[in-house]
Amino acid sequence: MRVRNLGILAHVDAGKTTVTERFLYLTGATHKRGEVHDGTTVTDFDPQERDRGITIFAAAVSCDWAGHRVNLIDTPGHVDFSDEVERSLRVLDGAVAVFDAVAGVEPQSETVWRQADRHGVPRIAFVNKLDRAGAELDTAVASIRDRLGTVPLAVQLPIGREDGFTGVVDLVGMRAYMWADGADTYTEQPVPDDLGDEARHRRRRLEETVAELHPGALEEFCGEDALSAATLTSALRDLTLSGDAVVVLCGSAYRNRGIEPLLNAVVAYLPAPSDMPPVRGEVPADPTAPFTALAFKVNATATGRMTYLRVYAGTLRKGDTVLDTTAGRTERIARILRVQADRATEVDEARAGDIVAVVGPKSARAGATLCAPDAPVVLEPPTTADPVVSVAVEARRGTDTGRLATALARLSEEDPSLVVRSDPETGQTVLSGLGELHLEVAVEKLRRDRGLEVTVGRPQVAYRETVTKGVTGLLYRHVKQDGGAGQFAHVVIDVEAAADDEFVFTSTVTGGRVPQEYVRAVEAGCRDALVEGPLGGHPVTGVRVTLTDGATHPKDSSEMAFRTAGRFALREALRASDVTLLEPVAEVTVTVPAESVGSVLGDLAARRGRVTDSTTRSGTAVVSATVPLAELFGYASRLRGRTQGRGTFTTRPAGYAPAPSGRAG
Repeated sequence: MRVRNLGILAHVDAGKTTVTERFLYLTGATHKRGEVHDGTTVTDFDPQERDRGITIFAAAVSCDWAGHRVNLIDTPGHVDFSDEVERSLRVLDGAVAVFDAVAGVEPQSETVWRQADRHGVPRIAFVNKLDRAGAELDTAVASIRDRLGTVPLAVQLPIGREDGFTGVVDLVGMRAYMWADGADTYTEQPVPDDLGDEARHRRRRLEETVAELHPGALEEFCGEDALSAATLTSALRDLTLSGDAVVVLCGSAYRNRGIEPLLNAVVAYLPAPSDMPPVRGEVPADPTAPFTALAFKVNATATGRMTYLRVYAGTLRKGDTVLDTTAGRTERIARILRVQADRATEVDEARAGDIVAVVGPKSARAGATLCAPDAPVVLEPPTTADPVVSVAVEARRGTDTGRLATALARLSEEDPSLVVRSDPETGQTVLSGLGELHLEVAVEKLRRDRGLEVTVGRPQVAYRETVTKGVTGLLYRHVKQDGGAGQFAHVVIDVEAAADDEFVFTSTVTGGRVPQEYVRAVEAGCRDALVEGPLGGHPVTGVRVTLTDGATHPKDSSEMAFRTAGRFALREALRASDVTLLEPVAEVTVTVPAESVGSVLGDLAARRGRVTDSTTRSGTAVVSATVPLAELFGYASRLRGRTQGRGTFTTRPAGYAPAPSGRAG
């Protein structure tokens, strides 16, 4: 199958979108090179993306290279939009991970790499910005090895350094690719004489490493004391598909250097849909099989809904009726579109392996399975992170209240990591998301796209509660007799702290004193009780509950009675336990001029930050710290003020930590 479905993954500002733009330009999908700083890129088409200069929404594009269709998704690099990355990785077969040649592996690079690990997505790496001052391929490769725990296989050697970077030596074919200033394509030349020894040395090291990892390559290496280009290419592909190593290429996307070899590597090393194991272990990538697809993104606009699909099996044709097994209803496919970011071309069909958008389904959400009505199947949906920041939103004009509710519903359709709820105490509408920027973007969409004037409250973080010291032998009897069938349930539970913020339920009841179906009902009741803790009504995590004893009534016991008993028993046990408030914390990496580091450290300490690392290189200090999320609101403007606009920072979630008493209640 001559298709490649891949994502571009990286830390913010590593050059993902520029790489995507060069792909589109060199493959002829566009006729002008788009630039992020000019706001002329294809994939960053949303006004907010162009204003902020970052990717916010995953954008799908298609192009053709070397007889292959390349379906490509440019993913966000900011931690607040990691759920966009998660949904994209769920439907991709491969990825190109882009790294800054100066910074190497940055915090969000590591986060998206781990996400790709979870999904088993094969990757190749591209070390970008080799034309920058301080750029060093070997240092970036070392950071990939040390921070990502993989085996990097550099298949190129840069020609020239920093401003003098003009080309690469291909260590597989032992040829040089040179780019003249302003040239769109390279010229192939012999390896420069002054790099001959270095290139041969690196090629030998590459062969030895590949032979250690690949049995077929080892056999040839032992017999011939060398690897042919064909064997090396085949072994590199096998190691990429298995995830045992990652091929590393290099270049400068902005200067259009290194992009064609990267495209060739995408075709040579990354998998086709047919190379991937059957999804769910039973749906092969066969265009003649019953139709099966996963919806991974929804655009709910004022003019209609567009649903993005990854087709895993079968063939979808315009006018077909499909079954949404998640919603339990059938939908008609009115149009099938091959998408180029904000533009689309209508096609008549989509086959196994394709990524397309469809118009017609009215209720399909991200994560829904669409399939042939006579062959129902349910695919595992992408996971959605729990929101950590909330703001209250209300329409400035009372007449817009209904429009605001509709607009918020559309927002949560498009982005399942946005949660809308009504606060039972205040009656306010609360919008929750993955970070301050995430919510800023959502509110700005309400204003720009829906024309709504809204008032936004101060951000609030999502607290949790956990048990530090539990109770044993808590007895709860639920007896209700009000005419007719009564309710009877008797339970005895132990409560203690559990590791990893999990809820663990076990039963040690013997002799059938509590039947198994009632045990399950007690567990369900305990889960009900975890929704609101005793300190401030926050969700409870990190609790182990053990059902140690109980009793039933021959007539009045039921699953409902035992579920009620489980709920009230755990509520009572939590009130009797020592419970601690937890607050979300973030790992913050601050990059500032060396002369500003003292001021920044003082500010982090004032924000209850705990510094974990600090390094200085070439007059720039990089400080890592763990900081409560509640203390980071407004930090960007404060940091700019303390560093004359030269400081930057990135964050990523680091779980929960005990909050000072009185922090929330």
